[in-house]
Amino acid sequence: MGLQEFWFIAIAVLFVGYFVLEGFDFGVGMLIPVFGRASDPKVGERRRRAVLNTIGPVWDGNEVWLITAGGALFAAFPEWYATLFSGFYIPLLLILVALILRICAIEYRGKIDDPVWRRRCDLGIGIGSWIPAVLWGVAFANIVRGVAIDENKKVTAGFFDLLSPYALLGGATMALVFALHGAVFIALKTAGDVHEDAVKMAVRLSVPAVVVGGGFALWTQLAYGTGWTWIMVGIAAVALIAVVALTAKVREGWAFVFTTIAVIAVVVLLFGSLFPDVMPSTTDPAFSLTIENASSSPYTLKVMTWAAAFTAPVVIGYQAWTYWVFRQRISTAHIPDSIGLPLGRKS
Repeated sequence: MGLQEFWFIAIAVLFVGYFVLEGFDFGVGMLIPVFGRASDPKVGERRRRAVLNTIGPVWDGNEVWLITAGGALFAAFPEWYATLFSGFYIPLLLILVALILRICAIEYRGKIDDPVWRRRCDLGIGIGSWIPAVLWGVAFANIVRGVAIDENKKVTAGFFDLLSPYALLGGATMALVFALHGAVFIALKTAGDVHEDAVKMAVRLSVPAVVVGGGFALWTQLAYGTGWTWIMVGIAAVALIAVVALTAKVREGWAFVFTTIAVIAVVVLLFGSLFPDVMPSTTDPAFSLTIENASSSPYTLKVMTWAAAFTAPVVIGYQAWTYWVFRQRISTAHIPDSIGLPLGRKS
């Protein structure tokens, strides 16, 4: 295996890490309003804060995987990076704006003790979770399907050209699987009434996720897959069906393992269907970007490999330690009274 193949796999692994970890972050953000339903507003607020605290220590670290994947893409395959980010400018900009909105909403939610302020922040968290989940699915579906690329490696398709039925199904798949992933994570990380509601939500989401995700995986395999990627289709199908059974039996630990396996299988299916292209051209196959014509020089790839060999274990070890430290379950009993400033306070 050459360095070009190695870095294609490395980028796939980085996106696997991002979608597995940030996937349940997005799912938690999507579902926060559901867990705020209570006859007593104070109880509803405690429930929402308990849900948000499940990702509080880790959500910003999870986003580092995206930054690293983007940096690796830029350094290892600059032509891929340039074509992708210029051709998909609008959806990637929308993802960036949504992520900024989500970050600000999470960070500033507790700064002011006002129910209207908190509801608006919850709305920001929800929007900042739904939009990236859907658009990442749309973007990767289009990368696999191919877009109009000319001889100058420029995408000539417009934004609405990206919204094909296959791409929209990819967006729906990402959103549903992430929502299920998030519901199972909430069940894994909480206790009491929040845990019970999270299990119920996971049960409701599991069947739609199987149907939509299974349809997308099968379409991908039949239209763009190779012989060995059938294995990924099978793994994804078995994992999602297992989640249906495990959530019904309130085995959230194993259910989380299988939602993780499902996410990994789908991402590997996408990258496996893409290889050796990195951006196929629907205009003319000769204009497609491949791992060969889109990569950096051998020297650059060699330096990157040595750098990754030293830094990656440290980063992964630190993040694993973070998850270990914050492994305990959370309940509304652990949530103190709000200490934010009153809205309109001058000093």
